[in-house]
Amino acid sequence: MQATQLSFDGKSSPQCPRKLRELPTVDHPLHRLREGGASYLASAELLELVTGTDIAIGRELLVRFDGLTGLARASLAELEAIPGLGPARAARIKAAFELGQRLCTTTNDERPTVRSPADAAHLLMPEMSLLQQEHLRVILLDRKNHVLGTPTVYIGNVSMTMLRASEVFREAIRQNAPAIIVVHNHPSGDPSPSPDDVAVTKRIVNAGKGLDIEVLDHLVIGQQRYVSMKERGLGF
Repeated sequence: MQATQLSFDGKSSPQCPRKLRELPTVDHPLHRLREGGASYLASAELLELVTGTDIAIGRELLVRFDGLTGLARASLAELEAIPGLGPARAARIKAAFELGQRLCTTTNDERPTVRSPADAAHLLMPEMSLLQQEHLRVILLDRKNHVLGTPTVYIGNVSMTMLRASEVFREAIRQNAPAIIVVHNHPSGDPSPSPDDVAVTKRIVNAGKGLDIEVLDHLVIGQQRYVSMKERGLGF
């Protein structure tokens, strides 16, 4: 009897075998990777190689979690609950996503340098665009714009107008950082600044002047997009 596999609409489809070993050698993900390279494979095939399972489960994972972004956000417990995965294979998926995020923030210099809003966004976007709760982080910079750290100073759903300026500048003062960039995410995926974002930016900028710490920008991170509030003249 022909094996079935879930299609993208969640219905059973007889088009693909359920077991990877049932595929002709030329169609197996490992063979295709060897012949054409990793970029030649679909996301589902890459997932099957990461998990090391004999079950063609990649497409099922993408359907269940609504694509790679949803899969990256899934908890270890959610992954372990998928038939055919289990703790070890679920951990491989989490590890693969974490390595990808770390690669995006790695540079040849031991300390990254921020020279533009894009540099700052690319430093934190791989991680912050996946967060399901609002986080506010501060990029601490030395006089040559080398990154000294990116501490988190706020987590939660409370209006950011309640944020105290002392929390934003605490680490900058401790590490004697002359400049900072404020970054927070919108879990909705839309990086458009809200009136609250503008109001809190004004307060942070004014507080920085009193502390002799320059606030270079305030970035809002969405789903692989960002807005520079300084470039738009919001709060500066």
